[in-house]
Amino acid sequence: MKKQTTALTSMILALTLAMSGCNSGGSTAGTSQAPADTPAAQTEAPSDGSAITYPLTIHAGYSTGADDPRGVGFRKFKETVEKETDGNIIIEIHPSAELGNDADLIKGMIDGNVDMTVSSAGNYAAYATKMGISALPFLFSDFDSAWSFVDSDIMQSVNGDLEAFNIHVLSYFDNGFRCVTTSENIGPVKTVADMEGLNIRTPENQIVMETMSALKANPKSFPFSELKEALKNGQFDAQENPIPVIYNNGLYEVQKYLSITNHSYDAMPFTIRNDIWQGLTPEYRDILAKAAKDASDENRQIIKKQTEDFISALEEKGMEVTYPDLGPFKEATAQVMDVFASIYGHELLDEVKKYTKS
Repeated sequence: MKKQTTALTSMILALTLAMSGCNSGGSTAGTSQAPADTPAAQTEAPSDGSAITYPLTIHAGYSTGADDPRGVGFRKFKETVEKETDGNIIIEIHPSAELGNDADLIKGMIDGNVDMTVSSAGNYAAYATKMGISALPFLFSDFDSAWSFVDSDIMQSVNGDLEAFNIHVLSYFDNGFRCVTTSENIGPVKTVADMEGLNIRTPENQIVMETMSALKANPKSFPFSELKEALKNGQFDAQENPIPVIYNNGLYEVQKYLSITNHSYDAMPFTIRNDIWQGLTPEYRDILAKAAKDASDENRQIIKKQTEDFISALEEKGMEVTYPDLGPFKEATAQVMDVFASIYGHELLDEVKKYTKS
């Protein structure tokens, strides 16, 4: 229990620090405000397009490889935007953490050094805490219900919290449902008891970390770009990621067992700097918005198909796949929603519960 308390204490401290650095002027209840030195707080770009000269090059980065489904989505977005704007907006894509890891990329957007990125919702929650709500454990049972939720008015409202940090959400990519993998010397996860004491890598996502703590594992955040080498060197016993990420990034080469836990849905906000967004002409904003939706649609279908197809592909690569009874996992992690009630507010959680059960 001590380890779980430590994880929770660290989470509350981190969230308190994030919110205590916010400008309280004009705030609304439960909404994060921008620190005074962020671009969004310094200036508000005109919304008539007069703030930008063309051609405009937008520098976009993300942490995984070029062939990852988010890379496919980014390329579709680039193709559409450049065609529809007659080359007046150019999207320059930097995969494989060329512009930094996920935390660096989001911080880079706030600082004005990175123009676009796509990353797990929980990573944005370091700034706008409610962004992580879709990652609550076992919230969704299938892709359609998850997509319906992230496109809902509930999440549209939550998205607005990021604009105080100079980040505008264009659409939501998909990263799949997170599953646990373990090394050969550890063995497979078949029951909740197998999670106890597991030294497991997670993203810098407080909901995922608290979920792992509730299962009595020992979660530690670590950059994805360095994960494969860390697993190879035995720095971690295990990691958890969606099936397409596991396959597309060759994690089967350093992990022996895959357990289909589906413990958390990994929504991925596809974002652009808000000062750039506000500075575009209404016509160009419409083009980018439609291109982002089309890119998300393609990304989602790829993720869904890869999730279905890659389990057998991973078995062919030598992984052993187990299907634990998820009932005890759900029971063990039920407390996580209560933990976050004081952070998200009971009203928002009640909306989420009502929506996901309808």
